[in-house]
Amino acid sequence: MELNAALARCDLIAILRGIRPGEAVPVAAALEAGGFAIVEVPLNSPDPLDSIAALAQRFGERLLIGAGTVMTEAEVAAIAAAGGRLIVTPHADPVVVRAAKRHGLWAVPGFFTPAEAFAMLGAGADALKLFPAEGASPAMLRAMRAVLPPGTRVLPVGGIDATNMATWRAAGAAGFGIGSAIYRPGDTPETVAGKARTLLAARAA
Repeated sequence: MELNAALARCDLIAILRGIRPGEAVPVAAALEAGGFAIVEVPLNSPDPLDSIAALAQRFGERLLIGAGTVMTEAEVAAIAAAGGRLIVTPHADPVVVRAAKRHGLWAVPGFFTPAEAFAMLGAGADALKLFPAEGASPAMLRAMRAVLPPGTRVLPVGGIDATNMATWRAAGAAGFGIGSAIYRPGDTPETVAGKARTLLAARAA
């Protein structure tokens, strides 16, 4: 699935940090049923490439499946081989962004300053991850939106939940990466489905 189409369907990215391969498919099925369109498995999860491969095989035509906490070119190649289509980094590294684009993947690198934001766009980033959002503020995002190229998608990640999405969206957020507010290790698909309903209700409001 194409990134912009997925964000248009649902602009909340489900970050499944700590998920195990045997849990990935049923949890993603609950997310899909709830309306989510993008699922990210951070590479510091147990056997993340196995989870990504299982998700890509089951949902690859309907959901955008990707990896987070991507740090190296070798990891980008491994994610592509597993069927992942989205690369998300915690940091501003043009080498990883360019590697993602060489493999035909969507790239959403992390940034925290205007200099990092422009460097990532120059490297070919498809969207930007403002991280850690709990260390920033909506006012900071609003100020940066004034100088970033029109149409730049900025996705705050870190500390985002149903209580603060509206404030960030008013400041110009194009969507959000959702971590513990959607999944904690050990959560059942039913628990995740309940969290998804809460988040999507807040998004609609």
